[in-house]
Amino acid sequence: MKIEGRTFIISGGASGLGQACVETLVAAGGYVAVLDMNDENGAAIVSKLGPQTKFFVCNVLETDSIKAAVDGTVAWIKETGKPLGGVIPAAGVSTPATMLDRNGDALSLDDFDFVMNVNLRGTIDLVRQAIVHIAKTQPSVPDGERGIVIMVASSAAFDGQKGQVSYSASKGAVTAMTLPMTRDLARYGIRVVTIAPSLFASRMTSMMSDKVRASLEKSMEFPRREGQPEEFAGLAKHAIENVMLNGTVLRLDGGMRMPSKM
Repeated sequence: MKIEGRTFIISGGASGLGQACVETLVAAGGYVAVLDMNDENGAAIVSKLGPQTKFFVCNVLETDSIKAAVDGTVAWIKETGKPLGGVIPAAGVSTPATMLDRNGDALSLDDFDFVMNVNLRGTIDLVRQAIVHIAKTQPSVPDGERGIVIMVASSAAFDGQKGQVSYSASKGAVTAMTLPMTRDLARYGIRVVTIAPSLFASRMTSMMSDKVRASLEKSMEFPRREGQPEEFAGLAKHAIENVMLNGTVLRLDGGMRMPSKM
């Protein structure tokens, strides 16, 4: 699929991996609806990138908030004439906690629900609302492609560390959705690709101590450093442009297999 002249919806688009995807797609001639809860960051991105972007305040925990953002995007598309080509649900959170804490108390279900609702429910809710509109677009030739869904998982889906039960469960579910979602959407010419990054520079990882970051970097084979957001965005761009990428989970991890604990 050509990025130029098409519109993409990206949640978590005002920071980290989501923002990198916004910038990469705009540079390739795409239009991007930036969904995020941070008004200030969203306004800054639109100011920086110009009329190819439009910001929508969106809380992925709330279906009505997602609907308002998607409806706003559709209205914007009517103004620009740039059809909807894809959705990247990049909003995500992590609340580390072990099954039993140091006092022997059980994992908080409220914390578990929060992580699952943002990372899993928020993902599927945005995707399901966006694909209704993607499925109505004019298919491209020669393959009849209409669009793409790019979901964000994590290497924690495969080798989660101590304290990552909630996060690993949410990202593992995202990877598990990839193939059945692909099969559901094939008849509409909509592809599904999931990217599973390891340690990448983001708002989430910025809260790590230097010691923890250094320990994780040692688990990487090559290169031995955290990934950069533009490297994630580069793979997302390739996934959009390569029609043969479908129904797959792509690890982006420098050969990293996370240890049980630091």
